[in-house]
Amino acid sequence: MEQKIKKVVLAYSGGLDTSIIIPWLKENYDNCEVIAVSGDVGQESELEGLEEKAIKTGASKLYIENLQKEFIEDYIYPTMKAGAKYEGKYLLGTSFARPVIAKRIVEIAKAEGADAICHGCTGKGNDQVRFELTIKAFAPEMKIIAPWRVWDIKSRDEEIDYAEAHHIPLKITRETNYSKDKNLWHLSHEGLDLESPANEPDYDKICELGVSPWAAPDQPTYLTIHFEKGIPTAIDGVEMDAVSLIKKLNEVGGANGVGLCDMVENRLVGMKSRGVYETPGGTILYEAHELLESICLDKATQHYKQMIALKYGEMVYDGQWFTPLREALDAFVDKTQETVTGDVKLKIYKGNVMNAGITSPHSLYSEDIATFGEDEGAYNQMDSQGFINLFGLPIKVKAMLDAKKLK
Repeated sequence: MEQKIKKVVLAYSGGLDTSIIIPWLKENYDNCEVIAVSGDVGQESELEGLEEKAIKTGASKLYIENLQKEFIEDYIYPTMKAGAKYEGKYLLGTSFARPVIAKRIVEIAKAEGADAICHGCTGKGNDQVRFELTIKAFAPEMKIIAPWRVWDIKSRDEEIDYAEAHHIPLKITRETNYSKDKNLWHLSHEGLDLESPANEPDYDKICELGVSPWAAPDQPTYLTIHFEKGIPTAIDGVEMDAVSLIKKLNEVGGANGVGLCDMVENRLVGMKSRGVYETPGGTILYEAHELLESICLDKATQHYKQMIALKYGEMVYDGQWFTPLREALDAFVDKTQETVTGDVKLKIYKGNVMNAGITSPHSLYSEDIATFGEDEGAYNQMDSQGFINLFGLPIKVKAMLDAKKLK
C-alpha cells in the first residue's frame, strides 16, 4: 500500500508553476500540509511578498534560505576554475543553482519529517533531473512529486487559467509569459517568440541585468581583477567577498552590454531548445580567469584541462554535481590552480571584454625567449632544425614509401 502523504516540502519560487502547485497538492493529496522552501540565490525582487503569497495560497510556512555565499563559493567558483561551459557558450547559470537549492530542501524536509518533496519542473526540461539527482544523493528513499508529469494542465496558458480560477496573484500576463530563471550569476529567457530560432531577440525589451551592446556607453570601462589560486578576491585593488564581487562585475558588465548569449542547446532529455541568457559578471570573470591561466599554466596542463572542462560542463548541465567523478575532477582542477595568482586588467566596451594586461608572480611567459628582437643567446634557433627533422620524421617516411609504391 502506498504511503499516505501528510506533509510535503515544495521547492517554491513564487513563479507560475509553483504558485499553483500549493493548492493543487492540497486538492490531490487529501489537504496535506505544504511547507514551501525558497533558496535565495540572488533573485532579489522576486522574493518580495513571497511569504504572504505562499501562506495565502495554502502553505503552512515558508522558508527563505540565504544560499548566496554557498552558491558562489561552492558551485560557481569550482565550475569557473574548471573553465566549464556547456556546448561552448552557456555559462551554466540555472544548472548549478539547482543542486545548492535542492540540497537545502532535503535538509529542511528531513528536519520537518516530510513524506515527500515536490518540484515544479516540467517533464521536458533539465531541472527535473538536477533536482531529483540531488534528492537521491541525500535522501534516496524520499518520495518525489512532480505535478507536470501527472496533472491535466497542458500549457502555461492553462496554468494561468488555473491561477485565475483559484484567485492566485501572478506577476506575469499572457503577453509577458516568458519562462525565466534569475540568480546572482544570470538571467535566462525562454518561450513565446524565443521558441523559434528564426526570431531575433528584442534585447532592448527583454534585457534586465543590463543594456544591449548598442545602448552601452561610447567610452570603455577598465577594471583589474586579482586572483588567488584561481579565485577572484579583489577588483581595482579593493578586496571583496564573493557576493559583493559578483554583484560589482554584474553592474559593470550590465552597464556595458556584456554577457548576452542566444543559443539552441541540446537538452539532456533529447530535444533542442532555444534560450537567451544574460550573464554579465560571469562573462567578465571567465574571460579574466582564462587570460590569467594563459600565462600561468604549461601547455600540456592547459590543453588537458580544456578537455576536462568539456566533461565538467556536461556534468553540471546534466545535474551530476554530487558524484565521485565531479569531486575527482575538482581535485585535478584545484591542483592546476595552485599557480593561477595574479592580476588581469580588462577593457570592457559595448559587449566586448578585452585583454588590457596580465601579470603574475608565477608567469611562464619569458620575454627574453619569445622576443622578435635580439635574444642574447637565450634561444638557439639552430635547435629547431633537429626538432623539425624528428617531429616530421613520420611524414617524411610515409612520403618516401608512397613514392616507392608509385614506381
